[in-house]
Amino acid sequence: MGSYETRIALLGIIVEDAESTEKLNAILHEYGGWIVGRMGIPYRERGVSVISIVVDAPQDIISAMSGRIGRLGGVSCKTSYSNVIQRHEE
Repeated sequence: MGSYETRIALLGIIVEDAESTEKLNAILHEYGGWIVGRMGIPYRERGVSVISIVVDAPQDIISAMSGRIGRLGGVSCKTSYSNVIQRHEE
């Protein structure tokens, strides 16, 4: 029987190119099982969307998700982590 650790993290995403929205949503769908909540704010006056994603996942999952999002054209992503680590037994 194995175990793994999860952390809570907040991904702050700014979408400057609406063309990347479909790819971004596909990535978020892939990681949907780890996502606790999501809030999107269309900032029409500036032509951008600001999205916050809260996840509770292993460190490698969070890093992979953030990295994939950050490589999308016209999208930037920064991640903040909680210091609280939760151990799970499988």
